[in-house]
Amino acid sequence: MRRNRGTYSIGFLNLRSIRILCLLVPFGLLVGCGVTKHIPENEKLYTGATIEINRDFSVKGFKELNAELEGLLKPEPNSKILGMRVGLWSHYKVQKENPGFINRFIYKKLGEEPVYFSSVEIAKTEGLILNRLDNNGFFFSEVNSEVQEQPKKASVNYKVDLAQPYQLGSYQYEKDSLPIDRSIRKLLEATKIAEGDYFSLEMMKNERTRLDEGLKNEGFYNFNPDFLIFEADTNQYDNKKFDLFLRLKENAPEKGIVPYEIKNIRVYPNYSSDEYGQETDTTTIENIDFIQDGLSFKPELLQQYILIEKDSLFNAKDTKLTSSRLTGIGNFRFVNLRYLETDTTIHEGKGALDANIYLTPLEKRSLRAELQGVSKSNNFAGPNLLLNYRNRNLFQGGETFSLTGQIGYESQIASGDRENLSAFEVGLKGDLIFPRVVFPISIKERFAYSVPKTKISLGTEYQDRRGYYRLNTVSASYGYFWNANRFVYHEITPIALNFVDLSNTSTEFDEILDSNLFLKQSFEHQFIAGLTYSFAFNKLMDKYRVHSIYFGANLDFAGGGLRLLNNALGSENQNTFLGFNYAQYNKGDIDFRYYWRFTEEKLLAFRLFGGAGLPYGNSVSLPFAKQYFSGGPNSIRAFSIRSLGPGSYSPDAESTSNYFDQAGDIRLEGNLEFRFPIVPYLKGAAFVDTGNVWLVNENEALPGGKFGKDWYRELAVGAGIGLRVDIEFFVIRFDLATPLRSPFLPEGERWAKEFKIGDSDWRSDNLVFNFAIGYPF
Repeated sequence: MRRNRGTYSIGFLNLRSIRILCLLVPFGLLVGCGVTKHIPENEKLYTGATIEINRDFSVKGFKELNAELEGLLKPEPNSKILGMRVGLWSHYKVQKENPGFINRFIYKKLGEEPVYFSSVEIAKTEGLILNRLDNNGFFFSEVNSEVQEQPKKASVNYKVDLAQPYQLGSYQYEKDSLPIDRSIRKLLEATKIAEGDYFSLEMMKNERTRLDEGLKNEGFYNFNPDFLIFEADTNQYDNKKFDLFLRLKENAPEKGIVPYEIKNIRVYPNYSSDEYGQETDTTTIENIDFIQDGLSFKPELLQQYILIEKDSLFNAKDTKLTSSRLTGIGNFRFVNLRYLETDTTIHEGKGALDANIYLTPLEKRSLRAELQGVSKSNNFAGPNLLLNYRNRNLFQGGETFSLTGQIGYESQIASGDRENLSAFEVGLKGDLIFPRVVFPISIKERFAYSVPKTKISLGTEYQDRRGYYRLNTVSASYGYFWNANRFVYHEITPIALNFVDLSNTSTEFDEILDSNLFLKQSFEHQFIAGLTYSFAFNKLMDKYRVHSIYFGANLDFAGGGLRLLNNALGSENQNTFLGFNYAQYNKGDIDFRYYWRFTEEKLLAFRLFGGAGLPYGNSVSLPFAKQYFSGGPNSIRAFSIRSLGPGSYSPDAESTSNYFDQAGDIRLEGNLEFRFPIVPYLKGAAFVDTGNVWLVNENEALPGGKFGKDWYRELAVGAGIGLRVDIEFFVIRFDLATPLRSPFLPEGERWAKEFKIGDSDWRSDNLVFNFAIGYPF
């Protein structure tokens, strides 16, 4: 059995805490005194303001209103770190004749100019609060202020006596006889303004913006939201209610309130700043003129990306989508869609536009060499040399051909008591991407946001796992990928083939396989043929969203198609295809993530992962490359890579063979991490991880590994802290964690009870250090 993870003495914790407090308290007093004594005699340090709202009625959206008013309390006082104004203290320290290196460093990172009470404009702030209340319908409210002074400090308390808000009685458009009136009335059917809403300038502004967007999608090219005027009328009511009227400005220009038709569409597929020469050719397809020097891009293919049509009304949405679709081809450096009014007069109540699309191609061929430092999720790291050749627009239809060769060496880091594994790898892969659906039967794509792309891949890889085995891999795939909108991504691969030839196995590795028949079979079933599908919904990229989520799902079905083909061909051996054993399984997993952002850089991140692979037919376990594992820098960080599970399985001793044994068909995992800034480019984290892996079928070589009704008793738990060097385009991550619960220990002993941080032996056995590139989730 494994050694029990160490223990933590409560007495030691108290002593440690006392020592820290003994250091912090004097430092806090030093900072506080250092700040106070530097404040000039005729000044007081401004410590901030509060706002108190008095009301005797309920208010819809009161929290939002209160937050809006608090945002008006300027200036911001000097910030605090753990209750101490370190930034202000460092400012005063650098004013000395010889401030010293440490003081200059602290000031450079955290320094702040002092904010004195004399800079606070109380009357101006009161005016801003009243103005904001009026903008939200709380007319005739009152604002007073009270200054609270101390010998060296001062703050302000603003008191608001909130008046009853004005509420909407009705909302209507003043009808007229113009064509634009019909469009406006139609758009008003979807308005978000409703009876009972408070008077709000922001609400009216949003309504004008919504109407402007809707009208531009119905041909009104020159319309401006300033052409719309709101008028409020309280004369019909004795209480605080109002009617809202919308009308057009009387002096709105004629060109701004008439629809425009597109008369001509011209596309320049190889546009540059140089003038086109005498060899320019024009090809017309579907009323679109393609003008280019020679054949740069096949017009019949390029036409499929253009949504605007001749003699149709101008549509801002179709214009934006057309630009997005053309950009998505990946062949153009610039995509510019410009409209030109063809006549200065209006005919029959409509204007006329010409649409010109200028496309500037990227360099057709490129060659890149790259020396990489690779860090993988399985704790392998090492140098990698990559050579890539790319040919854009291979067949004049936007096709991209990429050929990548790589050679690398990797070694397992943080392997614990195991012998370090290492591998030498050489690979060659070719990808051909068509920026459209390629299928034997013609398919008219119906995706407005993004045109699906077809990807064909063929590759081979040679891996020499030093001292254990060699793998020769050949893979091929055919599939499609596309963005349904800004947040949703799909990828489906109906043909995914993978063949792995295991050779040159060592005696030690043969012994590992012979001792675990399931593992042996997972290496034997090296012909994988199936279908995969991936889905992702991602809103995490928006740093200004308070609550954001990510949801990903993957499906992997292998072997079913070959079995049906065997049946159709009347094969005698249903478990082989073309003489090879093939894997049969269905696998799926989900990945849910939730970010709660307190500020742009301070957030609480949560992840829940669940996955299961169900072998069937001639398979009793998943192929080795498809199995789940737990532990490591992107998993449960208090346990080294592949040191957990399956279930409560506990090897007699930690060795290299465990790296191959400790994997499973089922994985459940949860992570909670608080991330916060420390100084620019350096961020901290505190986290808790839990989870494990299990087997679907009982394996005598791994007792306790099967998933059962008591699976929750076999969850591992770990916690730790981390540092992240975040330099915009990449992140270097360091995590230090310790186990709180170890499922491989006997029941009753799984929770850690003592933590001897001061004991070097305990630290060696229980602290796990992780190094990785990027955030874990």
